[in-house]
Amino acid sequence: MNDVVTLQIENHIAEVTLNRPDKVNAMNWDVFDGLSAMGERLKAEKGLRAVILSGAGGNFSSGIDLMSLQGDLSSNDGFRKQGYALGEGEIANRFQKPAYVWKELQVPVIAAISGVCYGGGLQVALGADIRLASAQARLSIMEMKWGIVPDMGLTTVLPRLMRMDQVKDLVWSGRVISGSEATDLGLVTRLAEDPLASARDLALALTKKNPDAVRQSKTMLEASWAASPAQALRMEVDAQAEVLGLPNQMEAVFAQLQKRDPKFSDS
Repeated sequence: MNDVVTLQIENHIAEVTLNRPDKVNAMNWDVFDGLSAMGERLKAEKGLRAVILSGAGGNFSSGIDLMSLQGDLSSNDGFRKQGYALGEGEIANRFQKPAYVWKELQVPVIAAISGVCYGGGLQVALGADIRLASAQARLSIMEMKWGIVPDMGLTTVLPRLMRMDQVKDLVWSGRVISGSEATDLGLVTRLAEDPLASARDLALALTKKNPDAVRQSKTMLEASWAASPAQALRMEVDAQAEVLGLPNQMEAVFAQLQKRDPKFSDS
C-alpha cells in the first residue's frame, strides 16, 4: 500500500492516516487511490470493529493538491473522462470513492480532525460516521475558491446534517470556520481537546459492544434515514432479527451481568 496513506490495525481497530505532512496532507492521485484501496481492503478485514481516519503532522488535510492534479484536470474533457467513469458495481467515481468508501464499510468510521480540514479533505471526513474535532481546527468547503463545485460525496451527507441555507452559505462563501462553529452547525459531531486520542477511546469502547449489533445498526440507520415509516419499521425488525438471541448478543448480556469485558466472536 502506498505510504502516503498508512494503515495500522491493532485490537480490532484500524487507523488510516493521510501521510503527506510536508504537503499538509494534500490529496494527489496516490492519496485518492490509496484511500479507496484502503477502504476496499478493510471491507474484507476479519474481526474489524472500528476505523479511525486522521492526518499526520497535526493537520487532517488541506484538500486537493492542485499542482499535482492540474495536468489531468486542466480541461473539461479531461474531467468528464474521469468523472463519468465508474468501476464495475461502483456508484462513486475516482474522485468520490475516497470519501464514499467509508460509508460502505459495515463498521463505525471516526474522523479525528485537527489543524486544517479543507475541500476534499473535509469531504473525506464527511464520509465518516462520526467527526471529532478540536475547537481550534479550521474547516472549509473550499472548492468555490477555485471556481468549482464540491463533488466528492458531500451531497450524500450534508442533507442529513445541516439546513440547506447553511450548506449554501459554506459552499458559496468558502469561508473557513472553527471546529466550534462546525460543531454548532452540525458539520462536526462533537469537540475534543485531542481528537485522535478521543477517537481511539471511542473506537476502543466500540470493541466492547456486540459487533453484530453495531454493524446492523449502522446498516439500518443509513438505509432508514430517508425511508418511509413503513420501510423504516421493517428495517428495524430485519436488523433485530440478525442480532437477538444469537451468541454475541447473549455474550453482551452475560458480560453485563457478570461485570466483565465481553468476548465476542467474529463472523
